[in-house]
Amino acid sequence: MSAALLLFSFITFVEINCENLFDFRPDSLQNDTEFLPSSPRHWTPSRYWRKLGNISKAILSCGGEGTEAPLPDFVALCEVENDSVLIDLTRRSLLRNARYDYLVTHSSDSRGIDVALLYSPFSFSPLTHYGIRVKSCYLPRPTRDILYAKGLVATGDTLHIFVVHSPSRYGGESHSRPARMAVAEHLCFSIDSLRSVSPRANIIVAGDFNDYTGDVPLEYLCTTASLTDVTRHAKGKSNAKGTYRYKGRWGSLDHVLFSASMVPLLMEAYVNDAPFLVEDDMKYGGVKPLRSYTGYKFSPDGTSDHLPLVVKFAIPQPFGSGGDTIP
Repeated sequence: MSAALLLFSFITFVEINCENLFDFRPDSLQNDTEFLPSSPRHWTPSRYWRKLGNISKAILSCGGEGTEAPLPDFVALCEVENDSVLIDLTRRSLLRNARYDYLVTHSSDSRGIDVALLYSPFSFSPLTHYGIRVKSCYLPRPTRDILYAKGLVATGDTLHIFVVHSPSRYGGESHSRPARMAVAEHLCFSIDSLRSVSPRANIIVAGDFNDYTGDVPLEYLCTTASLTDVTRHAKGKSNAKGTYRYKGRWGSLDHVLFSASMVPLLMEAYVNDAPFLVEDDMKYGGVKPLRSYTGYKFSPDGTSDHLPLVVKFAIPQPFGSGGDTIP
């Protein structure tokens, strides 16, 4: 390794929508009846543990190929139900030796799904975290909180991370757009407040925005908060042209955004379309994400209807005195 490379720490950041990662236990406070053993989906313990194994395998594959490949440092997760799911994922799955810790929201979402952040304690030391409640007259029902986390990376500087899962496109893109605009506006307000204290804050915003590149809420967020979608042109290393495929057309509802201080550090951004994460698309040709359920038909090898996003960046050493500024 050259002397120049020794002056950098390398970080892998992953984002994935887990497609309904519910446990199999009833929750009287949430509408989770769709994912219970007695439901039409027959969401049994064996199916749950199979799903956890598939999600774990997907995360591990984002670090690279081979037994010596490094583990991802961060994993932003969408569509996870609760703490028990994350305890099972980090302590009782294939990830149990990775020693991940996690942060999770506790939203008022009617289906009981949240967002979370897995992180390696060797790469990130949280200083504070909380959920940002999104309220708007345009929200027909409560939606997921935004997860905010602030902490120190291994080189000693401060990193700010927002994990988001915007409302769906149910009812059509234009009809549902105001709900996603509400999330974008809350994000912009939070980032503006952060920058009033740390003007050059190092910020990552990641998640399922339920918007494609060029859609109004995403463009508003990038423009107003001065963020760059570093996954704008991310493609798979095989055939995937995005993280999501709808009626034969690829696109990315998932995005990772960087503040200006972070953009020069980007090394690569791509979609993980490893062979075990996709299947042949018999109707439209090519491949599509291998999901857990197609209708009510369960696929034991399915992971999610979204493919993971992988972003790798370098952080120069020394990073300064623990401040927010990247030299």
